[in-house]
Amino acid sequence: MSGEFLERMAESSRRRSAKAKEHMAEDELRRRVERLPLPRAIGFSPHGFDLIAEIKPRSPSEGRLAGADFSPAAFARQYASAGAAALSVLTEPSRFGGSLELLSDIAKAAGDIPVMRKDFLVDPYQVLEARLHGASGVLLIVGMTDDVNTEAMLATALACGMFSLLEAFGDAELERAREMAGRVDAPRDKILLGLNCRDLRTLEVDRERFGRVDPQNAGDYRMIAESGIEDARQAGELAARGWDGLLIGTALMRAADPQELTAAMLAEGRRRRQP
Repeated sequence: MSGEFLERMAESSRRRSAKAKEHMAEDELRRRVERLPLPRAIGFSPHGFDLIAEIKPRSPSEGRLAGADFSPAAFARQYASAGAAALSVLTEPSRFGGSLELLSDIAKAAGDIPVMRKDFLVDPYQVLEARLHGASGVLLIVGMTDDVNTEAMLATALACGMFSLLEAFGDAELERAREMAGRVDAPRDKILLGLNCRDLRTLEVDRERFGRVDPQNAGDYRMIAESGIEDARQAGELAARGWDGLLIGTALMRAADPQELTAAMLAEGRRRRQP
């Protein structure tokens, strides 16, 4: 996938991880995590279609998304009330305006809804860091590092009882994600497979990428469509093609009524979901 952008993000992520280790050694972080209660599990709908609703103050493609009166807790409550299965929270600071403090605040406001850390993670330390700040899951970009390191992060998440969304940007990465998931001994609800239709070189979206992939090939793993979904009609189309869920960020952040749009996407997706 897009090398230059990911390389910059990976280097920035490594610097953040190294700085964090100066303040708290990994052994101490692990001890603190081990004292925490079990993370929240995703309550997947019996209707077979779910939505992960995202909170991000800004994005590289759209700029500032959060208004002057931005209330992360209010977004969390609206998404939860609309029926979101989980919340995704950006913690990358330079391009997305996120932070671990934002993650903590949303995890506290989310009630029983699990929260996922979304970032350019490169180190198992960052998975532990996510758990300490209230995350029940992490997004792992398959093309971010080599498979050995990604599997180490996946193993750390599983050891903490967390779920992982393995994110791919094309067919080859999606196959790597499937193979990686198959190499670990984990309940199927602890690993999700995601396909992102954004080209990180141009920041343009290619929704046809979703049509070139058969979600049924994922076997027992739930397939999540990411990026570029703007309305209930598009959500319904993806549900009809067999996608198990969506990760929606920008459309919800820009919506006049995020709760209403979340509910509409879920309703249309479940209406058109094929058994």
